[in-house]
Amino acid sequence: MDEVDFETLLARLPVSWWETDADSGRLRSGGGAFADEHMAHRFLKALSADDAPSGGGARPGAGPRRTRFEGRTFDVTWSARGGDTGRGGSRGVAVEVGGGAPAGAGAYASFADLSPAAMFVRDAAGCYVWANHAYAHLYGTTRDRMVGRHLGEFDAPDDAARFLALDDEILTGGRSLRHTLTYRRPDGSPGHAAGYRFPVSWGALRCVAGTYVDVTEYVHALDGRRRAEEDLRALRDRSGLPCVRLSADGVVGEASTAAAELLRLRPSDLVGSPADAFLAESPERAALHAVWRELTGGRRRNAQSGAVLVDGDRRLRRVWVHLSVAHRTRERDAGVWAVVTRPGLSHEPHPVLTPAQVRILALLAAGHDNAGVAAALRLSRQTVDYHLARLRRLLGAATRPALVARAYVLGILSPHSWPPRSPTAAHPLSPA
Repeated sequence: MDEVDFETLLARLPVSWWETDADSGRLRSGGGAFADEHMAHRFLKALSADDAPSGGGARPGAGPRRTRFEGRTFDVTWSARGGDTGRGGSRGVAVEVGGGAPAGAGAYASFADLSPAAMFVRDAAGCYVWANHAYAHLYGTTRDRMVGRHLGEFDAPDDAARFLALDDEILTGGRSLRHTLTYRRPDGSPGHAAGYRFPVSWGALRCVAGTYVDVTEYVHALDGRRRAEEDLRALRDRSGLPCVRLSADGVVGEASTAAAELLRLRPSDLVGSPADAFLAESPERAALHAVWRELTGGRRRNAQSGAVLVDGDRRLRRVWVHLSVAHRTRERDAGVWAVVTRPGLSHEPHPVLTPAQVRILALLAAGHDNAGVAAALRLSRQTVDYHLARLRRLLGAATRPALVARAYVLGILSPHSWPPRSPTAAHPLSPA
């Protein structure tokens, strides 16, 4: 913080600072203790007169002391200026420690005036003896219009009776209370506040003080989230979408009926199981794990990934999964919603094929003969014949049309793309 920033801060506090020359002529001053320059100058003159010895001249440097000025009390620190200016004089600061508020209340009021929290002091009858600007703002008024008036002029009768009963409980018991409350805003809508109420002495009065933070928007956000969760559960149960809610460690906490049907399981068998138990060993599994770490680590909120599911009959199905972070609520811990879209055909596990073999199947499905396959892959006819013979044995298909049909049934080729290609192809124009 530089000097300008510091002076700006002091301009809002009950502080007066100054620098003078050798003749007590004020050079610079500031702070928020006095309403105008004239009052600040009178304060400095009174301070100089109090400190002037019988021989005349100011006597700074005597150490901190307390002084009174026009009914206000200040702690003053006043010291001689060093020789760095070559002009002598002094510099000092005065901090108000009492004033127009009752004894003991000045420090609280000075602090609370600058607080963004809403603060008030009420007597036992329910009349405001002090309030800060933030509190008055809750009621759409100013604090000058609140002080001296009864809370019943600002709150609905039921609310006023409730607040008075709370004040009486605090004054009778003599102890503080943390709580939340609802109140009526100036526009008639309900407001919500969370805070702390406690007994205080305000001069000769026994009063109740309170400090509150308006949490209306926060409560609305929680309500909105709750409604969204309810809508999501309704969507889960009625939309027909296969979706599950996973805990942070990947265990199924909730599952839709469609998800259980997709995996050929009962919902009770699905809930409580680790999601990894339904993922086949495939390149997509490692990619899905990487996405999961980003979601649970807070680096992403949403993601999409491919996956190969293993159902209760040990058959495979290639799917697309949409993942969204589910925030923690009162009822549930944080987790991730997973929604399955674009499910492929269910198929038996097939042998691992080489990229060249997948390319050959894609070209056959596109209508190429053996010569066309050889030319496209820059292979000899003998090499293509060798691969075809091996594919017939691996897939249990005797003819070229049977090979193509088997490739689609087993999920080696995607039924949703043309030209034919593998579902795991990195590029739309790449067959594998």
